[in-house]
Amino acid sequence: MLAQNKNKTENDMFKIMGAGWIVGIACMGKTLWPMLDFPLWLSGLLLIILLLQQIAALHWSHLGIQLINTCVAFVITFLLGLNFAQNQLQERLIFRELTRQPAEVVVYVQQINQLGSSQLRQPVQVLNRHSQPVQWLALLPAEQELQLGRYYRLQGQTLPAHSFAVPGAFDVEQWYLQQNIMSGFQVQSIVELTESELYRLGFGAHLRQHQQLWPQFKLWIETQRLQIRDFIQQQALQHPGLILALLTGDKSLLDEATEQQFQRFGMSHLLAISGPHVLIFAAMLCFVLQRLVTRYWPELYAQLPRSYLLLLPFMGCVFVYCAYVGFEIPALRTLLICLVAGACLLLKQPIQPLSLLIGSASLLLLLDPLSVLSAAFWLSYGACFVLLRIYQTLRQQPVHPQQTLMQKLWQGFRLLFESQWKIFIALFPLMIIFFKQIAWIAPLSNLLAIPWIGLVTVPLDILAGLSFYLAEPLSQLLFQLNDLALSLLLGCLQLLDLLFVPQLIPVALSPPMLLSLVLGLMILFLPAGLVPKAWSALCLLPLLFQDQFSRQVELTVLDVGQGQAIFLRYREHSMMIDMGGHYDEQKWSIGRQIIQPFLSVKGVQQLDYLWLTHLDQDHSGAYQTLKPQLQVQQVYANAQLEVNPHSHFDYCQQGQQWQWQPGIQIQVLSPKPEQLNPVEQQKNESSCVLLVEFAQAQPYSRFLLMGDAGWPTEYQLLQDYPDLKVDVLVLGHHGSRHSSSYQFLKQLEPKLAIASAGLNNRYGHPSTQVKARLNALKIPLWQTAQQGSIQFYPTENEVLPYRHTRVWLRRD
Repeated sequence: MLAQNKNKTENDMFKIMGAGWIVGIACMGKTLWPMLDFPLWLSGLLLIILLLQQIAALHWSHLGIQLINTCVAFVITFLLGLNFAQNQLQERLIFRELTRQPAEVVVYVQQINQLGSSQLRQPVQVLNRHSQPVQWLALLPAEQELQLGRYYRLQGQTLPAHSFAVPGAFDVEQWYLQQNIMSGFQVQSIVELTESELYRLGFGAHLRQHQQLWPQFKLWIETQRLQIRDFIQQQALQHPGLILALLTGDKSLLDEATEQQFQRFGMSHLLAISGPHVLIFAAMLCFVLQRLVTRYWPELYAQLPRSYLLLLPFMGCVFVYCAYVGFEIPALRTLLICLVAGACLLLKQPIQPLSLLIGSASLLLLLDPLSVLSAAFWLSYGACFVLLRIYQTLRQQPVHPQQTLMQKLWQGFRLLFESQWKIFIALFPLMIIFFKQIAWIAPLSNLLAIPWIGLVTVPLDILAGLSFYLAEPLSQLLFQLNDLALSLLLGCLQLLDLLFVPQLIPVALSPPMLLSLVLGLMILFLPAGLVPKAWSALCLLPLLFQDQFSRQVELTVLDVGQGQAIFLRYREHSMMIDMGGHYDEQKWSIGRQIIQPFLSVKGVQQLDYLWLTHLDQDHSGAYQTLKPQLQVQQVYANAQLEVNPHSHFDYCQQGQQWQWQPGIQIQVLSPKPEQLNPVEQQKNESSCVLLVEFAQAQPYSRFLLMGDAGWPTEYQLLQDYPDLKVDVLVLGHHGSRHSSSYQFLKQLEPKLAIASAGLNNRYGHPSTQVKARLNALKIPLWQTAQQGSIQFYPTENEVLPYRHTRVWLRRD
């Protein structure tokens, strides 16, 4: 009994330490932890303290001491994980490109490219940029394909990653770092280099390194991936993209319509190579091996148990397939779980499922801590945790050996149904965090697709892939059968599409609401007896009092590139001034990719007011995209605009004002009513100019939002409001030289000027003339391209440039 208690205590401590390590690494890159950065020697000291503390814990069994030990272990492993991750992040940040510039680089091609409609995306290893090789993503025309295992001299321009620094929006810079891509590169010329030229240029060491065993193995794997892609592409298949994606994880042949269909049905995870793919491949080969041993060498079982004999081949199959799919996170998770479980089996240690999960996650983050930045890491382990809980529930149920075939089939269907709704509910917060929208039909579509893909499509895919190396005609036949199987599945999905017309639903939950939801679901899925299940209901209370858990007063100038969008919240009122759109919202939408995710993290489901300062695309384009799904009660603009039936429209004109006591007042200072008629001839000078005033706010209480107004409007404002003073001026026309005159700036005396403009925009905004005027008057200038979204919390006397919240987003 004492030994069992000791083992349980050690196992619990292992899980606590693993959780501390994972949470610490998950906090990497946040600028909220500068006080926790410490040197390497202190990390070693903490590790020694942790070991001594664990030795002491073996001799003291008092409950209070155990609790202290647990807390100390969690804190120390948290600090070790955080510091380890920060150091790894800083090492990667050193090699990033931050500015566009011409470059000539020598590269080695070690990975297959990603096919696009008009160009190739080719990962390359750059040899001459830094002291060690770094990975870039080269963009080149489709007809200029680079060959695997070759060296090239490329000329072109660097394309550093640049995110729209907006809360909730997809972070391109984070994705580049997680993928270990230090820059993009637009290729302009290509020259292949021979081995003799490489030696002459001083790259002999790189050449010898690439000829070693491990690089050659990876190159061989990539060659096989390319061959199977070319083979599938040449076949007369209806769904080559799906077949390839399900076999190797390569989405190069996948058409956009199919990818969007899988997204709408909540089935995108099926396109990633996950644990079942790897295990099916390993199980199939090990089954063949077992049959061969049983038939020809049965005496081997007398020397080694069957599980031990098949363990090494099984691990080898798992490793090879993980390499074949590029060591994607779900596949790597499966490999690590198998390695840990195999070690437990060889050492005759009990396998604890939760410990296995935490141990594999800790190992994965030790190998690549930046994996924690990937949605795949959290979704993969989240789904594993739910399946683990279902497995533990099944083990507690009584066994019925006399079940009929129908009863077994019914039990299997019930288990599949239970797993789907539990996974949907458990991963709901993660889906909101990463994607800001959900597919309500996901449990039903996955109930149909998972058995079909797992039992039919993936085995056929693997058999066809193996047959490719043995008999190509057989491989063609199997791929054709798989194509037919996928046609049947997609036909069923089309039927569901006609019946239900599923769409992705945006969900607006603020961080406190998400946290409460996560806690509630964790309590719900914990083993019975640990925490009363009724406590999960308490965690739902923040959902009922959403407004109480959000910032009460806020003004945010969003980073929307070359455009303008400003969010304003006062208590229960949510408003926006402008919704700047991309020049082609159908191709890439500022509305869907930037503004909608931002409103989601703010917990905003509808807007009370929307002012469009004028109707140019860079100020109003996103509204047209979001109009079908975003409810807006009142819309104001300087020209007639078609709005939804549930919205009201009115012109904005001088003299209008809105006031909510005691804290905020909004006034329209321009245009005058008579300026609204010729608006087509002078759109910019007819812009709605708004003055937003916050009571009892320091140091910024008066905000002037100029739209695209220029000198004529500024002159008129000085005539109409000679005593006008402001604290923050959002520069007219993004800081063009025909706005923000010296006299206007001198009269207003702003403490801060903001230019909402895109990075390296073709107009040169903000102009050098405006910068010179601001500099002469000693007015600080902030740019959304440099600071990201600029968040003002007037009643809290706080200003937060969003780029200061993440280490990789900072530009200072």
